Amino acid sequence: MGYCTETDITKIIAQSLTSATSQTTDGLGTLSNLINIGTQLDNNLINSENISYYIQLADQEIDGGLSQLYEAPFCETVDFETLLFSAISEYNGIIILERPCPLAVNDIILLKFGDNEERHEIEEIITPSTFETVDMIQYFFPADSRILRVSYPPPIRFISARLAAANIYDKYFSAESSPNISSFGDKLRELANGKINEILSGTIILHGQQRIGRRFYNPNLVEQYSVPTGGVISKEFRPLRGGGAGGARR
Repeated sequence: MGYCTETDITKIIAQSLTSATSQTTDGLGTLSNLINIGTQLDNNLINSENISYYIQLADQEIDGGLSQLYEAPFCETVDFETLLFSAISEYNGIIILERPCPLAVNDIILLKFGDNEERHEIEEIITPSTFETVDMIQYFFPADSRILRVSYPPPIRFISARLAAANIYDKYFSAESSPNISSFGDKLRELANGKINEILSGTIILHGQQRIGRRFYNPNLVEQYSVPTGGVISKEFRPLRGGGAGGARR
C-alpha cells in the first residue's frame, strides 16, 4: 500500500474526463455510452497494476523531496482512538463507536482486542459514530474493544494522490489528444508541489514523523526551517577549537 489508495485516484480522474454517446444504435435501437465516466475507470486502459505503479512513483518523488527534513519513507500514525460501544458478531456487522469521530469514507481503521487485530477501510458513514466497512469483519469483537484510525500525516495522502493522478492522466491524455499538453495534469502537480513547498518552508509540520538534521535535535524548539533572507554571520566570531572547558577562542 502506498501513501494513497486506488480509490483516491479513481475519484480524482474519473470525473475529470467527458462522456459521449455513439451516433449509431445497437440491435435494440438505443444509443450506447462510449465511455463510462464518473464512477469508475476503464479497466482495459487503467488497471490496478498501472495505478499501483504510478502511486509508487509519486511516493518516491515525495520521499526524495522531503528527505532533507524528515526520515523517509513515512509511516502511518494513530490520529484517533476510541472504544467499541456494542459487540460485533455475525449478526451485527455495523461498527458503533463509544464517542463520535469525524470519520470519512475510505478512512483506515484498526480493530484490536487482545492479540486479535483487523484492518479495514470504511465504506459508508451512517452516523458520526456508526459506519460500515468494505470487507466483512472476521473476528468477534466484544464491547470496549479498541478502535484506532490510522493515516499518513496530512497532507502526504493529498500529495501522493495528485501526483499519481497527474502522471496517469497525462499518459492517456497525451495518447489521445494533440497537442500533448494537459492543463488538468499541470494543475494537479501545482497543488501537490504547493503542499511540498509548505512542508519544506515549515508552514506544515508532519507530526509523528522522525525529523533529521542538527536543527531538529530538540523538536520542542520553535524555529523556522529556512535561514532568514539576508542573514549574515559576522567575521569576528570564529568556532571554538579544542575540547572541554580548556577550549579557547582564537
